Amino acid sequence: MAAKEGHIDLKYLDEAGFCLYSPVSYSYSRIAQQKRLEQVPMRGNRISILGLWQPEQQFEYALAQGGFAGESYIKVMDWVAQKAALTLEQTGRFMVIVQDNSSIHKRELVRQHWRKWQDQGLFLFFLPPYSAEMNRIEDQWHQLKTHEIAGQMFEDEYDLALAVIKGMKMRSEAGGYWLERFKFNST
Repeated sequence: MAAKEGHIDLKYLDEAGFCLYSPVSYSYSRIAQQKRLEQVPMRGNRISILGLWQPEQQFEYALAQGGFAGESYIKVMDWVAQKAALTLEQTGRFMVIVQDNSSIHKRELVRQHWRKWQDQGLFLFFLPPYSAEMNRIEDQWHQLKTHEIAGQMFEDEYDLALAVIKGMKMRSEAGGYWLERFKFNST
């Protein structure tokens, strides 16, 4: 209710992963002919995306090879906390991040940053265990995987990352919301 009335900025955070091969959610083929997709060699890591979805307004995300560890999660959250501090200063609104109980979100290294983030206007809200359906970003991951990535095979992680970035752009254009990507080690 507070988000609808404009008192806070409410965002949903989650991580999703993509492999070099994407399952086909559905397909068509000619009668009596089997659909065939060439397989790529099973090598390399997955590409992970850590996203923050503010429904119908904006989507912020970062990509990483493999998964997000404590330090990479902290870098993204520090970026979000800086934006929260600016929002708090300009509008008086706090930012609330809804997320699951992943061990990364609660490890000691991350907990050491909670107070600093709160001082910047960023507050964390943890969903009950086993309640993924309450995290509204899950619908975004489903749409991205089934409409932009499904049924494709990628030669390497670079091509996969480019496809995820392109898919995110297509989703933002179709949904009419702002899209921003955090880039590690950029100046």
